[in-house]
Amino acid sequence: MPIVAVSPYEEMKQNIETSPALYESQDHFIIKNGVRCAGTHLIVDLYDAKHLEDISYIEKTLRDCVVEAKATLLHIHLHHFEPNGGVSGVAVLAESHISIHTWPEYKYAALDIFMCGNAEPEACVPILKDAFQAGKVEVRELLRGSGN
Repeated sequence: MPIVAVSPYEEMKQNIETSPALYESQDHFIIKNGVRCAGTHLIVDLYDAKHLEDISYIEKTLRDCVVEAKATLLHIHLHHFEPNGGVSGVAVLAESHISIHTWPEYKYAALDIFMCGNAEPEACVPILKDAFQAGKVEVRELLRGSGN
């Protein structure tokens, strides 16, 4: 019988699927930059961006972010606005969320990326920059639940 190694990401996903109570009972606080906190919250602004009206493209990009961040996707909900074509929505994660709001007429998108546990929210930034071909990206980081 072959031995199959399971990655920490796959193990976490299996724990959520087979024993949600076990997963929920775990402490997902992290130590970042020497600070104990609930997780990292990135505020991301994309300027001079493209594909901001394409709901399918946005969904694929959010899914790519989830995979690269080693997070666990629970649900994606996106809404397309008319007449400007903007999109608002959220990828709900076991580790928290990624939200997006786009203004195609201004070539601007605002995203919140909040993740706890071992997820890597910073991995989303290059994916977003490349996918939306952003001319400028601004990122602000907050350590949530740090008490500071």
